[in-house]
Amino acid sequence: MPAVMEGPLADLSSWTTEHCSLVKALEIVGTKSSLLILREAYYGTTRFSAFARRIGITETVAARQLRHLTEAGLLAKRPYRDEGGRTRDEYVLTEMGRDLLPVVLGLMQWADKHLQDGGPPLLYVDHGTGSPVRVGLRSDEGEPVELEELGVRRNPSWRRPAS
Repeated sequence: MPAVMEGPLADLSSWTTEHCSLVKALEIVGTKSSLLILREAYYGTTRFSAFARRIGITETVAARQLRHLTEAGLLAKRPYRDEGGRTRDEYVLTEMGRDLLPVVLGLMQWADKHLQDGGPPLLYVDHGTGSPVRVGLRSDEGEPVELEELGVRRNPSWRRPAS
């Protein structure tokens, strides 16, 4: 059973998905290389050459995706200089990039469950306690919410952007 579409949204044929937030998100992180760069940033990668090497993409693709993610606000450039070297930029996560962690981790956990025959290659745990960490849908009160319990309604404070 799907989510419960409430009020005027219940008739799917009477409205469109114009201004969909998922479309906006995919315009930023909808490529394999973008998601893999974010994965590497969560693992601590900051240097341009390390992103390209660890992901297995060309430097041209790495440069394009790092620029895209930086312009979108998920990464920020920070200058560094190795001893005896010239000043270069490294890439660090912004708050916006850190906020995407549950989405990326959720995709990995979904693949661990449904696509990995031998079990997950990595375990995600609370570093301090060792307790497994899981991504899930919860209400503001912390209660789990299943798809069938999810309601979708119009946000009364949303305003259509000016053209």
